[in-house]
This record gives sequence, C-alpha cells and structure tokens, in this order.
Amino acid sequence: MDHRCVLLLFAAFLSAPLPAEDVVHIVGRGETIYSIARSFNIDPGDLMILNNITDASRLQAGRRLTIPVNPIGITENTGRTVYREHRVARDETLYNIARTNGTTVQALREANGFSQTYVLKEGDLIRIPASAGAVTETSGAGTVTSPALAGSLNDGVRQTTVKEVDSSLRWPVAPKEIVYMDGKLPGVMVTGERAESVRSLTQGTVISAGPYRGFGRVAIVQVAGGYLYVYGGCESLSVKEGDRVSPGTEIGKLGIDAVSDKPQLFFLVFLKDNPIDPSKAPRA
Repeated sequence: MDHRCVLLLFAAFLSAPLPAEDVVHIVGRGETIYSIARSFNIDPGDLMILNNITDASRLQAGRRLTIPVNPIGITENTGRTVYREHRVARDETLYNIARTNGTTVQALREANGFSQTYVLKEGDLIRIPASAGAVTETSGAGTVTSPALAGSLNDGVRQTTVKEVDSSLRWPVAPKEIVYMDGKLPGVMVTGERAESVRSLTQGTVISAGPYRGFGRVAIVQVAGGYLYVYGGCESLSVKEGDRVSPGTEIGKLGIDAVSDKPQLFFLVFLKDNPIDPSKAPRA
C-alpha cells in the first residue's frame, strides 16, 4: 500500500468541516457584557452562559472570556483582532508554530509582546491570530495540505461510541476508556495518563512524524502485511521519519485533547487502503 494514500486520507479527515475554535478576550476597563457581545456580534446571553456569568454587572477588568465563533470563523467587521491560545510543546519554536498556523513569526511576536530575542519555553501559553490561514505539512513521503482547523475539534462532529475496554488486549497506552470514532476515518480514542509513554504495538518503520493541527503530534508506522498504524494526540514524539520501531518502542508522550480535556490517543489502523477496527489489528 502506498503510504501517501493514508497521509492524504488522514489529511481529508482533518479537513472535514469543523466549527472554529473559541477565542479568548481579556476584559478591558469600562467594557461590559453587552458592549463585548455587540463588538463580536454575538448574543449577550450566550456569552454569559458560556462563561458561567450570572450577574453581568460584576464583570471585572482583566477577566478572560471565551468568545463563541461561528462555523466559518470570526464575524467580519468586528473592528478588533482576535486570538486563540496555544500551549507550547517541547521543541516548538516561533518559526514552526507560525508555519503550522499559517502566520508569521513577527505576527506572533507582536501578538504576544515578545522581543526579537525571546526564546519560547515548553508550557508557555501564547496567542495566535485567529485568522491564520491554510496549513501545509510535509514529509519525505510527499506533501499533505489541510485547511487550518481554527483550533479544537467538536465532539458533536466526531460522532463517538464508548465501548468496554478489553483487558486482554494490549494498547499503545494503558486504557482507562476506549471511544470509537464513527465517520469517514474510523478509529479509536484511548484515554490514558498525561505524558504517559505511547508505545508501538508492532515492528515497523516510521514513514511520517510531525504535527497535525487539532491532533497534536502524529506518527505513522508502516508494518509488514500492508498495515499502517497511526498514533496521534502526542504532545511530543520520540521517533522521526525513517526510524525502525519494535513492539514496546516509545512513539511519544501522550498529550491533552483540546475537546475532551483528557489525555487521549487517536489510534487508527489501515490495511490495504481500508481502515480497520484497531482492536483487531496485529499486536506484534
């Protein structure tokens, strides 16, 4: 099987129409729920419900408000620049964050008040202009292009089914919960522990390793017999393209999913162009 087909299938899954990520607004002096709602062209009641506000008169300057965004993106003509937030992972730089999010290093510096010599640290919470455009991600296998997911995915779009954990099966992480994703690219989300090692289930060769927006860092392993194993949702990767892995090899460290706010691994398996139930995939 040509692994470029799976890269394109995976990119197609990522590029399905998704709601844009909510943006964060810091309340300024003199602003009210009603003035903020009006400037973003949203309902004040929706803004209050989303932020658990029961008394609009007690809004304090400096408070962080989540602003709901329509499925296309930020409402036009708001007269303000809006941002979404990103937690910096290990080895990320302003350059690769800018490239991945379709913006520029200078735009990131200006959005965050960084000097020309500032060096990002793991764990930094930075602002990214919400109007960031399309993303192009490359690997030695070819180029995969996907639209910028203006952020986190939506559970309503994912269409998931929770299934009982089979304790006799070995998974890439110790499973607390197994959730099956339904749709054009079926697979599972496996809930584990934050920063837990994600381990390969098989021998194989890493044919792609890098970030996919909305899915953290993703590694794809080509396995004998026409199988491809996709390990997504990592906050960092321990492998790179071309590496050989064996059962138990650490692929990366598990990250937090932006939608569920849980440490969840996205695990998919293909056999000759077709996705298969990961529970039925070979474990050695």
